[in-house]
Amino acid sequence: MRLGNIHPAAGATKTSKRRGKGAATGVGGTSGRGHKGHKARTGGKIPSWFEGGQMPIQRRLPKRGFTNPTRVEYSVFNVGRLAEVAAGTVVDRAWLKESGIVRTRGPIKVLAGGDLKVAVTVRVDAASDAARTAIESAGGTLEIPVAKA
Repeated sequence: MRLGNIHPAAGATKTSKRRGKGAATGVGGTSGRGHKGHKARTGGKIPSWFEGGQMPIQRRLPKRGFTNPTRVEYSVFNVGRLAEVAAGTVVDRAWLKESGIVRTRGPIKVLAGGDLKVAVTVRVDAASDAARTAIESAGGTLEIPVAKA
């Protein structure tokens, strides 16, 4: 066997259509591009957003709103979700992920929905004032890390 003898297996390759090479090829003349128009021209690729010359949707729709680039997106949960927890439990990021209360990464905030009757230690990134009073009135503690300056 030599390098010059190597060839693909039978049926593995297909001869390409020789476009524009005469009437007998079946793709002569316009080479399968039809007659005239943008798509018949060289480099006549039309972008996916092009709407045929009609005013494009990104120009028809008004500009509205504002996206705050420094917004902090919290994963939130209510203190009522901690009602079934044993007293003295330390509720932190690892515990919340393990129990399925919080699924996403990022900062965690506790809100005041529901009732809490057991004393637990809650270590989260933020809490509402009502959640803080609910945890402390049940005999628990809320630990929020100090922001780095």
